[in-house]
Amino acid sequence: MNLARSLASRVLQGLALVLAVVVLNFVLVHAAPGDPVETIAGASGGMSPELMAQLRTQYVLDEPLPVQLGVYLGKVVRGDLGYSYFFNLPVVSMIAERVPATLLLVISSVLLAFVVGTTLGVLSSRKPNGLLSQFITVLSMVGFAAPVFWMGIMLVILFASVFPILPVSGMRAVDSSGGASVKDVIDVLYHLVLPTFTLSLVYLAQYSRLARSSMLDVLCSDFIRTARAKGLADRVDMYKHALRNVLLPVVTILGLQFGNVMAGAILVETVFNWPGLGRLAFDSVLRRDYPTILGVLLFSSIVVIVMNILTDLAYRLIDPRIKAS
Repeated sequence: MNLARSLASRVLQGLALVLAVVVLNFVLVHAAPGDPVETIAGASGGMSPELMAQLRTQYVLDEPLPVQLGVYLGKVVRGDLGYSYFFNLPVVSMIAERVPATLLLVISSVLLAFVVGTTLGVLSSRKPNGLLSQFITVLSMVGFAAPVFWMGIMLVILFASVFPILPVSGMRAVDSSGGASVKDVIDVLYHLVLPTFTLSLVYLAQYSRLARSSMLDVLCSDFIRTARAKGLADRVDMYKHALRNVLLPVVTILGLQFGNVMAGAILVETVFNWPGLGRLAFDSVLRRDYPTILGVLLFSSIVVIVMNILTDLAYRLIDPRIKAS
């Protein structure tokens, strides 16, 4: 009952936050300089003033900003995110078409960073002055110092000219059927290697350092000393009693940084020509495609909010004290 009440409360808070995000994004996007109708006119090679006025009326751009906001909120409530100014397609269908590619990239990057980073951090804590611990330190420095786009460009150069063993562009091969056969799945995973590694590197370094420091703190706790005094093996202490306490801060950072991962996906998708929401957002910003930009921002906000709710639920599974309270 407490779990259901807590979950309902978080969902209501999430809906209120989504509303605030929609309003803020709408105001900020429309406050940017430039006229989308003039951008459309330039892309179409010229347009008569009458047709430009008709487009402004069609897209409600000739009304005051509060009126435009009210019309947009009414459409959002009905699940209508409008039509793209540039692509002339429903924004919902464009987002739905590209969501699987983005979620595949983001989720695989997060899982890789979480699993590998936590594992390396825990293993390096067993010998804080050992070679593995020093490797984790060097890896963290590289992960923190190397920008995502720079790392992506370096990997493109490396695997496009020096060691051409991995694809550096797109999500599928040119001759792919686009189906769901075993061959097609392997082809997608093959193209996923470099984008996933690029996006996960900086977070892998953070999680490994955080897991290492957290494990060192937990191993110095009183309950670990008590367990060792009772004769429990070090491996049992580390993986049965200490690991659960180590996961809490790592899961916290994972939930808080999920928005950063979504933002980093824009750069990674642009570098590797990955057909996801990041690429769509980049093209929409260049073309002042307001409905598409707002749709991508809305979806990203919902994903981040849902991720934070799932993080709270994960706390209850990891830490029995939270479940009891």
